[in-house]
Amino acid sequence: MKISEVRITGQREIANRIYELKLHGEVVDEMTNPGQFVHLRTDGSFETLLRRPISIADVDRNKQEVTIIYRVEGAGTSNLAAKRPGDVVDLLGPLGNGFSLAPAEQHRKVLLVGGGIGVPPLYYLSRQLKSRGVEVKHVLGFSSKAEVFYEEKFSELGETYVTTVDGSHGLKGFVTDAITKYGFDYDLLYACGPTPMLKALEQASEGKEAYLSLEQRMGCAVGACLACVVHVQGDETGADYRKVCKDGPVFPAGEVVL
Repeated sequence: MKISEVRITGQREIANRIYELKLHGEVVDEMTNPGQFVHLRTDGSFETLLRRPISIADVDRNKQEVTIIYRVEGAGTSNLAAKRPGDVVDLLGPLGNGFSLAPAEQHRKVLLVGGGIGVPPLYYLSRQLKSRGVEVKHVLGFSSKAEVFYEEKFSELGETYVTTVDGSHGLKGFVTDAITKYGFDYDLLYACGPTPMLKALEQASEGKEAYLSLEQRMGCAVGACLACVVHVQGDETGADYRKVCKDGPVFPAGEVVL
């Protein structure tokens, strides 16, 4: 993990307020674990002083290029969306502990489930699993058709099912509705998305091995500020916690309170 200046090689809007950004730099050589994230400084102003945590969507080590996908929600991400190829961005990373590939190396039935801006890290994970001969299925949830992205890219890696809350594309409802409707047979789950989705998946996958990547507000992203702590399940004292930025963002299902 280090601070680096990386150069933008591509920037495009791939869905409503969803941007795909490609960055080039030697630091990409260290981005080997799917599920990790980077912390970006979007400009030097006081208003956007804090960096923005953004998950790694894909890595091309031959080109030393990392792809990240983010949603424009405020001043910081608006600044980022205004940048163009050739501009330089200040990057801290790679950060956190991502998805372990070891549980999937038994060639078991693996299901990947993402919700909204939690979908991107699953793409790099799926590519890694595919390269190891693991067959995967994907369930991707979005609010509406306007927010859907990477459906074709995931489909190239395995069966892919899309849900939208308003029913404008794919199955109407949530990712758990797709799991129920299609009765997926799986024994290993990887998921990333909003906490209510992860909580529902944890309950629906009881008895199966599952790894959940949490979306959490962060300050420092290196475990110093404690802005992202979550409590440990079963801790009656309430004093035992994990830092999402440093201990996670990926945790085994059942380890932390969602």
